[in-house]
Amino acid sequence: MQYRSFGKLAWQPSALGFGCMRLPTIEGDAARIDKPRATKMLRYAIDHGVNYLDTAWPYHRQASEPFIGEVLQAGYREKVKLATKLPSWLIKEPSDFDRYLDQQLERLQTDHIDFYLLHALQEDWWHKLRDMNIFAPAERALADGRIRHLGFSFHDEFKVFQEIVDGYDNWDFCQIQYNYMDVDYQAGRRGLHYAAERGLAVVIMEGLRGGSLAQNPPPAPIAQLWAESERDWKPAEWGLQWLWDQPEVSLVLSGMSTLQHVEENVTSAGRSSTGALTDEELALVKRVHKVFRQLAPIPCTNCQYCLPCPNGVNIPRVFAIYNEAQMYQDLAGARNAYQWLPKENRAHNCVECGECEPKCPQQIEIIEWLKKADALLSA
Repeated sequence: MQYRSFGKLAWQPSALGFGCMRLPTIEGDAARIDKPRATKMLRYAIDHGVNYLDTAWPYHRQASEPFIGEVLQAGYREKVKLATKLPSWLIKEPSDFDRYLDQQLERLQTDHIDFYLLHALQEDWWHKLRDMNIFAPAERALADGRIRHLGFSFHDEFKVFQEIVDGYDNWDFCQIQYNYMDVDYQAGRRGLHYAAERGLAVVIMEGLRGGSLAQNPPPAPIAQLWAESERDWKPAEWGLQWLWDQPEVSLVLSGMSTLQHVEENVTSAGRSSTGALTDEELALVKRVHKVFRQLAPIPCTNCQYCLPCPNGVNIPRVFAIYNEAQMYQDLAGARNAYQWLPKENRAHNCVECGECEPKCPQQIEIIEWLKKADALLSA
């Protein structure tokens, strides 16, 4: 296992962290973790040098934290740093911080959380927590040792990310979605550098886009590009090594669901380093990015000239989700993303007023594509 720096902290994380959101389940029921298989996977990872586990209140319908508490018995708790998250959307008043944290400590069978995050911050939840001064109970928990470091995970635009980073002086770390396809999405590469320059450790989630970049074999045009390299890497390793190549990346989480995934990713992490990819290899990853984008059927550039829609439809986001379903051959993932989109922003709200189409520089038949998108994604 290779180890990296973690912002301003005098601690080295393993290059690979274990994300406990996609553990193997019984009969596809997210709440029924296949405990023997999952235990074997987690302990294999820890035994081979993984020292960072990431879970959260809602993972596996609230079954992840109690299960991780079980797995970390028999001496395993002392071998890892444990991360979990305050459910931001459930917090109504400052006292809720302690109420949820204390339940999480009990679930996890531990007296402290090493890395505690405000979960899934976006503008509204950030403003709510900031305005109620959630930092007062957080700092009391830091002082009494129930948590050791405070950070946040993030899902919004870069300007909101800047506001959060600058809105509290004592962040130790943050967690962002980042991969070679999402360099400009949400916090993106700008957020990675913005946080790192301010001394924050940056934990990467969705480094393989929920497995979309790990398809083996990948779509034919992508497979042809990867075959040009002399490296005998699967698509998953290309995605991971691209992340590890960047010194601002503190560690990469992987939500592994089979022992094979764990074994392969541990092996990949063992040969990771910063600055290892050649200019030609970095250029190859950019070409893969470009070809993936060319697989998108709707030529939307997210210029947002079509907005605001008088009926609330988030046209660029609907099109992005539809395109991702085609690009990554992942209809289930796209439908899940569409369900996360607020109902008032979904395509079914289109009344075919036609106001958007004359504004589109790409001359997209927006109304017809919205119909197709809603039919596919709402099923």
